[in-house]
Amino acid sequence: MANKTVGGNAAFHNFNNDYAHINDPNERRRLALAEIDKAPFGWYHVRAIVVAGVGFFTDAYDIFAINLVTSMLGVVYWHDAKTKTGTIPANADTAIKVATSGGTVIGQLGFGYLADVVGRKRMYGLELILIIFATLAQSLSSDSPGISIVGILIFWRVLMGIGIGGDYPLSSIITSEFATTKWRGAMMGSVFAMQGIGQFAAAIVALITAVGFKHSLLTSKTVGACGGVCGLAVDKMWRVVIGFGAVPGCIALYYRLTIPETPRYTFDVARDVEKAGEDTKAYIQGRAEGKPDTVKQAVVMADDNQNIEIPKASWGDFIHHYGQWRHGKVLLGTAGSWFLLDVAFYGINLNNSIILQNIGWTGGSTVYQYFYRQAVGNLIIICAGAIPGYWFTVAFVDTVGRKPIQLMGFCILTILFCILGFGYHKIGKSGLLACFVLAQFFFNFGPNATTFIVPGECFPTRYRSTSHGISAASGKVGAIIAQCVFGPLRTRGAAKGATGAAASPWINHILEIFAAFMFFGILTTLLIPETKRKTLEELAGEVPGTPNYDPVTSGHGEKYGIQGSDQSSGEHVPTHTV
Repeated sequence: MANKTVGGNAAFHNFNNDYAHINDPNERRRLALAEIDKAPFGWYHVRAIVVAGVGFFTDAYDIFAINLVTSMLGVVYWHDAKTKTGTIPANADTAIKVATSGGTVIGQLGFGYLADVVGRKRMYGLELILIIFATLAQSLSSDSPGISIVGILIFWRVLMGIGIGGDYPLSSIITSEFATTKWRGAMMGSVFAMQGIGQFAAAIVALITAVGFKHSLLTSKTVGACGGVCGLAVDKMWRVVIGFGAVPGCIALYYRLTIPETPRYTFDVARDVEKAGEDTKAYIQGRAEGKPDTVKQAVVMADDNQNIEIPKASWGDFIHHYGQWRHGKVLLGTAGSWFLLDVAFYGINLNNSIILQNIGWTGGSTVYQYFYRQAVGNLIIICAGAIPGYWFTVAFVDTVGRKPIQLMGFCILTILFCILGFGYHKIGKSGLLACFVLAQFFFNFGPNATTFIVPGECFPTRYRSTSHGISAASGKVGAIIAQCVFGPLRTRGAAKGATGAAASPWINHILEIFAAFMFFGILTTLLIPETKRKTLEELAGEVPGTPNYDPVTSGHGEKYGIQGSDQSSGEHVPTHTV
């Protein structure tokens, strides 16, 4: 019989003693994970949301702040340009924005894979360190005879993007694996909703800097004439806006580096039953990690390693698992939906200033009014549409469900983009603004939130992070396409030296194309499962008697005479005890 430990009270239950008498590691795993799944919502859940959410706040701030910063860069570094004085060239603007998405793809795939190999805890925090370092480096950058400001910003934004990419799978699956089943969607949605707060903060900081340098900005009537004290003020403004993105990351870093490993990873991948049990207690009690008796831990691992039913992660098992249509279609659904969404989502949101310019919400009689109206216009869109959309998802995702919300969002967005595209020159500026705000709302009370939530739930633990990373990377490939293809396409047919709405004559056709992408999103959504109020093990097909049950995935294949690829493949993904 296993030894019992001392400790535990009404507030901090001693889970170890509950299961110390159970020798079957699979039964101990089932009971321990049931405690996490059924735990009442408590402060430890709030802590997990805040720690993951602050990182997402930083990610969104850094991604979308550049939308406001590029116009400032135009004033500072293209003040002496022969044409469009004080305006950043379209190719430079696109390159700076695409750099982040390019790095994000690398980070999502790389960190997603590594979190399944070496553990969530070992990777969590490293991506935030990279984001903080690259953000500060950007704010201190300048051009020189040997390198342009565009080149140096691209370099640092690729590195920052790698860190941001790592945050997507890590924050999603860590929140998912620690969450109670009843409110898992709301917890993951709350983490993702910090993206809206990050966008809001970027616009607020830009507004504060514009007001702070008001007297200097009032000295020039146009961005082309903004030199001297006006140019100096704008140079300081963009550095403050970028640099502030490192502040929340610094606050969250300690807590990320000290979270415990998720018990699901320790059970299923590290295959350390004793450590997983201790980590379960540590999470509930707010400690960094569990500390099992090392001698007992080694003995139990030696005895139980071959008795744990869940298959070991291997390349052969990965290919076999997703080679089955029932599993492969889910990955196709999550990756395809995210790709189709992000083409339109990033195509619109990284060009908010251009959209606002076309509907008359930018410009002014002075440089101060130019930057002030740009910041206020972004705030209107974010507060009226984006932020409410995120929190509507949090409120309804565990009752309405993920799949209905995603289907509804894609359907409504298809209609809205048809109106925006085909009625662009007919519905007037007020109509355009109303449709644009509604689109922001249904992006976030729709597929933008659910494409983040579902991949963190519907895959087996041993491949959950990798699969989320593949899905998220597909989305960022869509974002890159939106910038590289549709960015230049909007200027097609523009007269040389054109400004304002005349500089983007093809924007209505781009919105029509986005409507087609939203329609195809409806089709890919049909491939994903509904995940509300189901345990992660049930969704992974590990629970007998449920619709998703898969004997091979659950390790029960031998009972039914089924041999999975893991028995025949000697190639294993390395796993490490945490």
